[in-house]
Amino acid sequence: MQEEHRSGCPINLTLEMLGDRWSLIVIRDIMFGNRRHYRELLTLSEERIASNILADRLKRLVEVGLLTRRDDPSHKQKAIYSLTEPSIQLVPLLAQMGAWGRRHTPVSEELSIRAQLLEEGGPPLWEDFMAELRALHLGAPTTGPSVLAGLQAAYEKVVARKRTK
Repeated sequence: MQEEHRSGCPINLTLEMLGDRWSLIVIRDIMFGNRRHYRELLTLSEERIASNILADRLKRLVEVGLLTRRDDPSHKQKAIYSLTEPSIQLVPLLAQMGAWGRRHTPVSEELSIRAQLLEEGGPPLWEDFMAELRALHLGAPTTGPSVLAGLQAAYEKVVARKRTK
């Protein structure tokens, strides 16, 4: 059964897939937080997504091919969510959204440090990050130093500095 779309415009079609309030937040948390289980996504997100909304978004993101879901071999009731190639290719879009948000919204320093580093690193850093995500989520060979670890270390450094103030 083919889904009806409002138009064939690529911006419209992208918004139909990602334009709700939570889809990009779920992808962000898997991408930047390496949160792969439902419980991590539910409890560790700053935005406090409701459990029924999270379940719905995960189901929808799997259905449209932005995530995959597989059983967790360590626990029969858990699932592991992974990014797909199309969702990994959202890195430049998310980097640009973060840069725009840093310029035009009242961001917090600790939650915007990753966006700052991605903006400063530009396309070369985005490519390295996408390669790392392909290794983590798609089983591609690893290449170079961990961008994810660098982004996380920068976040933790800001959080630690703010605690000591």
